[in-house]
Order: sequence, then C-alpha cells, then structure tokens
Amino acid sequence: MYMNRILTMSILSAITTTLTSCFFGKSKTVEPVASLQSQPSGFYAISIKKLDEKTTLDLSTFKGKKVLIVNTASKCGFTPQYKELQQLQDKYKDKLVIIGTPCNQFGSQEPGTEEEIESFCQVNYGVTFPLTEKLDVKGSNQHPLYQWLTQKSKNGSLDATVSWNFNKFLLNENGHLIGYYPSTVTPLSEELQSAINK
Repeated sequence: MYMNRILTMSILSAITTTLTSCFFGKSKTVEPVASLQSQPSGFYAISIKKLDEKTTLDLSTFKGKKVLIVNTASKCGFTPQYKELQQLQDKYKDKLVIIGTPCNQFGSQEPGTEEEIESFCQVNYGVTFPLTEKLDVKGSNQHPLYQWLTQKSKNGSLDATVSWNFNKFLLNENGHLIGYYPSTVTPLSEELQSAINK
C-alpha cells in the first residue's frame, strides 16, 4: 500500500511536470554568435510608448545593461511576481533594467486603463521599473517589440512563443536576446539570477 502511494505520487508529479511544461513552455538560452556580438542590436531601434502613452521609452538608453522584458497582468495567478520583479530590479539596479509590458491577451487578465494599471502596480507592489503601453504579444496585431523577441529571423538568437502572462525575455548588455523563461520561472529563481550574473 505504501509503495502504491509512492508510485501514484511519482506518476502525478511526472504528469504535472509534463503538463506544466507543455502549457507554459520551457526556458531557452543561447550565447550570441560572434558575428552578432559586434553588431548593433535592432532592439534599440524599436519604438514603444510608456504606460501613459504620451512619451516614448528610449530603449537605447539601456545600452550597457541587461534588460528583462516581462508581459504582465494585474488579475493573474502569476501577478504576485510583480513583487519579485521589483526585488530583482532593486538587487541588480546597477546592471539590470526590467520593463513590464501590460497585456490583456491571456484570459482578459489585464482589463484596466493605463491609470488603473499604474496605480495597482505602485500601491500593491511598489513598482518603480518602466511599464509600457498595453500591447499585443502575439497574433495579427503583435507589437514590433514582440515580433523581434519571438522570431529568430529578427533577433538572430531564438524563436519563442509567449504562452501566458509573465513570460520573460533576457537581453545582454549589447541588446542581444540571450534567454526566454516561461511564467513558471520566478524572477528570483536561481536560473534567472545566474543568467543575469553571467
């Protein structure tokens, strides 16, 4: 009976792991090829508005720092990751910039206005890192930022699919994509912090 219970628990764990990786995806990391490292990154030329939709976020000001881009939502099971994202930003403020990109494409979990999103993030999680306008991260209206992040033909590193809220893309100090992490990889995970520290 005890062995049956252990076997059942092992099978359930394996099924859960398989379903989680199928639904949320798996991490992908790469080292930029030598020919890319010396080239200016197309990332810096992408135009994206800040959350207030009145001013543009100048991505070229982040040259020399790693950049973590995260599609966010206020009403998601992963929303508490905002807290860890802010802790990560505070911990690595000298070498990392986090950019939150609110998105309402997964379960309509970011329905608020720009003002509501900003207030929610500041009041509940003390967010100080930049937030962009609400945008589409997939589909026919996919923002150019996410076209670049998800297509190897544009970023030169890897193909990825944004599978849910709080997917993460890590760029190196030269603006080259070096990693994709699904929602289940938390901001303070050893996996992500190790990549930031490389």
